[in-house]
Amino acid sequence: VQLQAFGGGLVQAGGSLRLSCAASERTTSISAMGWFRQAPGKEREFVAAIRWSGRNTFYADSVKGRFTISGEKAKNTVYLQMNSLKPEDTAVYSCAAKSGKGIILSAVRTPMAYNNWGQGTLVTVSS
Repeated sequence: VQLQAFGGGLVQAGGSLRLSCAASERTTSISAMGWFRQAPGKEREFVAAIRWSGRNTFYADSVKGRFTISGEKAKNTVYLQMNSLKPEDTAVYSCAAKSGKGIILSAVRTPMAYNNWGQGTLVTVSS
């Protein structure tokens, strides 16, 4: 499964951006999709995820209340609406998907839970 992310750019602090990520094929085997980010010089960190079964959503504490993940299961497309952006949100944002066996909920916030990754899109928040 190939993933393509769109929507990054430059925005001022307090502004909003919407990222999109679509799978290359309409497979029914994807159980969850998520977003991770990596800032320069830092480790990759979890941002948000959605499990299609039950439409469960998961967020990092740092983005809770500001970011919203949503998606269209039939299209294996996921969105990340980012509001009240801060300079510390600056990073390359990558989407990920778990195909095959269902995702392990206890690991949903870890990169290891996903077996498909897309190229990232850069989000820069200026102060």
